[in-house]
Amino acid sequence: MQIVVAGQGYVGLPLAVRAAEVSHRVVGYDVDLDRVKRLIAGDSYVEDVASARLRAVLDSGAYSATADAAALAGFDIAVITVPTPLRDGVPDLTYIETCARTLGEHLRPGATVVLESTTYPGTTEELLLPILEKASGLKGGLDFLVGFSPERIAPGNVRWSFEGTPKLVSGIDARSLNVIKGFYDGIFQTTVPVSGPKVAEMAKLIENVFRLVNISLVNEMAMLAKPLGVSVWEAIDAAATKPFGFMRFTPGPGVGGHCLPVDPLFLSWKVQQELGLPFRFVELADEVNRHMPDYVVRRLAEALDKRGVPLNGSRVLLLGLTYKINATDLRESPSARVAELLIDLGAEVRGAEPNIPEGDDTKLNVPLVDASAEEIAAADAVVLLMDHARFDLAMIEKNAPYVLDCRNRLSGPNVETL
Repeated sequence: MQIVVAGQGYVGLPLAVRAAEVSHRVVGYDVDLDRVKRLIAGDSYVEDVASARLRAVLDSGAYSATADAAALAGFDIAVITVPTPLRDGVPDLTYIETCARTLGEHLRPGATVVLESTTYPGTTEELLLPILEKASGLKGGLDFLVGFSPERIAPGNVRWSFEGTPKLVSGIDARSLNVIKGFYDGIFQTTVPVSGPKVAEMAKLIENVFRLVNISLVNEMAMLAKPLGVSVWEAIDAAATKPFGFMRFTPGPGVGGHCLPVDPLFLSWKVQQELGLPFRFVELADEVNRHMPDYVVRRLAEALDKRGVPLNGSRVLLLGLTYKINATDLRESPSARVAELLIDLGAEVRGAEPNIPEGDDTKLNVPLVDASAEEIAAADAVVLLMDHARFDLAMIEKNAPYVLDCRNRLSGPNVETL
């Protein structure tokens, strides 16, 4: 089949490459010209897609990348994987709207459009479908098919592969569901059909709300445990010995990526708009996590003060700037807020991030340095924000005058845990 994957980011590119590998003809469409140039050159910027895999599907002719909307003509299935950011607490669906209008201009009878971008319940049927109908002059469910299938990308996850992660699928009617399920059956090992797009949209948000709430819980417990004289890390280890009724979550400097800081607030916004009610769990969890960088900086200032070193003018090295361990992704990373707070308080801040691809350091708000013994020894304080495998933890313990360990990976008289 002729497949279009609109949006070639961390969701769209893995899907496009996998679809090409299972013998579909795939057009990867993106409006970012720099992205498209890199893709055409066989240079992958997504950690779960090796450049060798990308070059293989390019060389076979199964995959092509373009920013030219004319190349979308004739598609059998189009999948929308564009960003859905939050602007001042309000979901911004302009990327979906623009993409839908573009696809609608090339929509033909018998074709299918699937939305994968995370959004609030009702988006597929109440926003996407009317735009497609208006742009194409066709009728959804009669002339063309539509559905929603939420992405479940976990960058760097070695346990669950892209194709091995069960895939939720839905359609606006039985025919849409049947075609969409058939497409994804050829890509994923397991597909899970649900009764309609709203259920699939809500399921995705439940997944993210679950993680957000539990992470905020242990983050708040970490803030309370220290003044109570309890190691929250030892307590979590102890609780995790229970073989039922408990799932392990650990504290950290905050949450990042697109999902946790953003997606649950889609549901909170929708509930407020539709029902006029607050979604208290999400709002409280968001508040706790947004203030974790403040807590990290406060702990650091207190520790330096005890050592007779004022934070103003001190040299601070932040280790691990991405939002997730061993990842290359800086989106919504709490490290940016930690650095901003420290700089505002007069600290000289540097960052060490071995996983950021060359050129991406322009997205940082601190100078990037190597996590060398010399750099670590020269710092008044080292903050381990993300415990990447490429960090030499023993060397850090040996050379750092003081470490605030936000991941409970270090030990010694010069180390404090979050």
